[in-house]
Amino acid sequence: MPLTTMLLRQHGLAVTAQRLAVLRAVSDRPHSTADDIDKAVRAGIGAISRQAVYDALSVLTDKGLLRRIQPARSPARYENRVGDNHHHLICRTCGRMVDVDCAVGVTPCLTAADDSGYEIDEAEVIYWGRCPECVAAKSASSGNGKRTGRVRHEPGDTALDPEQTGSRAQRHLRKAGREEKNQRV
Repeated sequence: MPLTTMLLRQHGLAVTAQRLAVLRAVSDRPHSTADDIDKAVRAGIGAISRQAVYDALSVLTDKGLLRRIQPARSPARYENRVGDNHHHLICRTCGRMVDVDCAVGVTPCLTAADDSGYEIDEAEVIYWGRCPECVAAKSASSGNGKRTGRVRHEPGDTALDPEQTGSRAQRHLRKAGREEKNQRV
């Protein structure tokens, strides 16, 4: 019996093609958005509603088979690395996200100075910066005055498309700015 089938049954879930496809998509593409997972599932099993994919993500997250990560000003992402104590690094330039193990302590590896009476069972840390490829691209472009554009990572890397991040209003403003710039040219 495949591991994913056993996991679903151990968590009291029915084994469905949709759930198996969602687990496979997240496993193949860690840190993917729900939309990316939806596209991968549709490519894998064909006709499935977007709502069915979202429902599967919700159930699998609630049962602890997936982890939902919600970076600020970004769409939620999903991963199947659960049950351990790790955090994430996100590139501000290209949106690539990678796992980073907790540096010190036990779960949670951060202790609040004042827990206000809460029983803390998890600490979510997201480090923001620039990935090595984007740092190198910026260094290369600063020498010749030309911008190299968005860094292309290897297949399997999960990077947010900067055009897809932020609120609808922020995306609209970026689009309007590009259109205005194109009209001036």
